[in-house]
Amino acid sequence: MRKGMLEYCVLLLLRRRSSYASDIIQQLRDADLLVVEGTLYPLLTRLKNDGLLAYRWQESTQGPPRKYYELTPAGEQFLAGLDAAWGEIENTVQILKN
Repeated sequence: MRKGMLEYCVLLLLRRRSSYASDIIQQLRDADLLVVEGTLYPLLTRLKNDGLLAYRWQESTQGPPRKYYELTPAGEQFLAGLDAAWGEIENTVQILKN
């Protein structure tokens, strides 16, 4: 469940704006979801290989160039499906809690 949730959260972040891996990790930590690089990088690679993400290199004023990830059109469609599934899960949980 955590794996699917992490994938969903990463895609949600990248829907807002393209980001590099360290920024993604920090945003997840800010949301109280602790993730390490060893977990994130394989996920980003898999999503890229699946055609859901693309990346571009951007120069940095604080060191080497950074790889910025962004959603592809296929990634946007996939995320829309995850949004729908999340809505159904949320509804079911609310029914069971009441």
